[in-house]
Amino acid sequence: MTRPSDAVGGIAVNVERLCANMAKVIQGKPEVIRHTVICLLAQGHLLLEDVPGTGKTSLARALASSISVSWNRIQFTPDLLPSDVTGVAIFNQSSREFEFRPGPIFANIVLADEINRASPKTQSALLEVMEEATLSSDGVVYPMPGPFMVVATQNPIDMEGTYVLPEAQLDRFLMKLTVGYPTPDSEMDVLRTQKMGATVTRLNPVLSAADVLRMVEDVHLVEVSPAIEEYIVGIANATRAMSELRLGVSPRGSLALLRAARAAAAAAGRHYVTPEDVKDMAPHVLAHRLILQPDAELQGRTGLEVVLRAVQSVSVPRTLQV
Repeated sequence: MTRPSDAVGGIAVNVERLCANMAKVIQGKPEVIRHTVICLLAQGHLLLEDVPGTGKTSLARALASSISVSWNRIQFTPDLLPSDVTGVAIFNQSSREFEFRPGPIFANIVLADEINRASPKTQSALLEVMEEATLSSDGVVYPMPGPFMVVATQNPIDMEGTYVLPEAQLDRFLMKLTVGYPTPDSEMDVLRTQKMGATVTRLNPVLSAADVLRMVEDVHLVEVSPAIEEYIVGIANATRAMSELRLGVSPRGSLALLRAARAAAAAAGRHYVTPEDVKDMAPHVLAHRLILQPDAELQGRTGLEVVLRAVQSVSVPRTLQV
């Protein structure tokens, strides 16, 4: 029987291989790459928000190209219809029956590019797929292939031609990351690699779908002590009591933080979760789930700032016995 420590050790090795392969084309962003892989291990979906040209799409494609799985890219536009994403039933003249033609959402990794340029109606078509990994059409439930992950990119909501993602849609994303501008040295590396022809299209897979599914399964072997569970609930409750928030972290947010912390521990080669795992994941998992009061927004407060305050207000557990 495989010991948890041995299984988790295998995860850490594969995580390093995956991160190193992605870093060949995504320079100067090791933490962003690592958090992207952690999101995959936690069976979550990822939202990347930043200004155009910072590498959001390249990051998503680097992940898809580094794993031997199927992937599709959906370019979200104002005229995109829900059926353009999920698929449509077409009448077959020979059989005299309607046949379902799957849409581009049926892939292991789906890049939803510029998701906030589509209408809220089209965005909401992803709700069931992202939550249940299934799609219902005409009374038939179609499962998504495993592993399944949606990586969505969006420009900041104050840019022209964008829609604000509904709260229910934001809540389906396990993490929200900001890529940010590279340092001058990293940007020089970008220029050099592009000049040498090292692009995302030339990446070779380093893991298979079976490898990823095995890693996801082994993450469940990571132990979580009651003290860590209490710590996570304490952070969630702290956000619910803050006056600058209209909506704090929901139980779904607490579960998401637990999943992310377990995946982070596994990626680090540990078979148990520490408070540092929770602290590291909390800003990326919780900030986008909060709704600020209007006066707090006018004062320039952000969800990230509120989460960091909530984390600081909760006592760190001293014992981690399971």
